[in-house]
Amino acid sequence: MTETTKTRPAPKAAVALTPGAEARIAALMAKAPEGAIGVKLSTPRRGCSGLAYSVDYVTEEQPFDEKIETPAGMFYIDGASVLYLVGSTMDWVEDDFSAGFVFDNPNAKGACGCGESFMV
Repeated sequence: MTETTKTRPAPKAAVALTPGAEARIAALMAKAPEGAIGVKLSTPRRGCSGLAYSVDYVTEEQPFDEKIETPAGMFYIDGASVLYLVGSTMDWVEDDFSAGFVFDNPNAKGACGCGESFMV
């Protein structure tokens, strides 16, 4: 009897990036400070509801961060935040009055009235 090797498809990324989000990441990386290797999404504790979204430049990889290769450059998700973000979509939205990343997060059970933070 011969052994067979089963190949599983690569797992989906925890967060899906829209073309708008990828374009914004490209714009950020085009003007990134020296030493930046990508941008990183994390969910620090802050605001009325407990967690907030934060996108910052990153200068070194951390062992448990999820790494997503995009046409725009590397996008990282903080290892401690992945659990709160699985299945989310990240978009970049601009209108006449504001611009920013917008998240469709199926794990969020509520948000504060000002939109600054969310709870899971």
